[in-house]
Amino acid sequence: MGRRPILAVAGWLATTAAATLVGMAAVQLVGSGITGTPGGVRDPREVARALASPAPVATTPGTGPTAGATPTATAASRPPATSGTARTFRTAGGTALAECVPDGVRLVSWSPAQGYRVKDFDRGPDDRVEVRFVGPDGEHELRLRCRGSEPVATPDD
Repeated sequence: MGRRPILAVAGWLATTAAATLVGMAAVQLVGSGITGTPGGVRDPREVARALASPAPVATTPGTGPTAGATPTATAASRPPATSGTARTFRTAGGTALAECVPDGVRLVSWSPAQGYRVKDFDRGPDDRVEVRFVGPDGEHELRLRCRGSEPVATPDD
């Protein structure tokens, strides 16, 4: 066997080894981002804890009813000017937080449930405020007013 075929095989082996090492180094550098779950694999207890934590409640700046409004700011981003007791009200369509102020009842924040959206709202302050959620199970409306210094839900008219 001549010298040339031995050099060709040795060159091929060296090139293959170098390419394999470069590939392994690249996979190591990128890590599990190529095929793994973003953020890593979650433990079932972590998933249960994340699902059990309350969703952020959202509000929309401005007043008056707005069809198709989408809440944009979280309640934590601006603290409410509390005058009375604030209460949370829940329906299958979503959640609302209301408080009684000198001018009547006021919606502090609201958040639609998963699969729902805000169809209409009246933030107040007024004698009565409301927020309407619409979704796959129909429409759910919260109408609120003050009884003393505490907000209460009122039945549909």
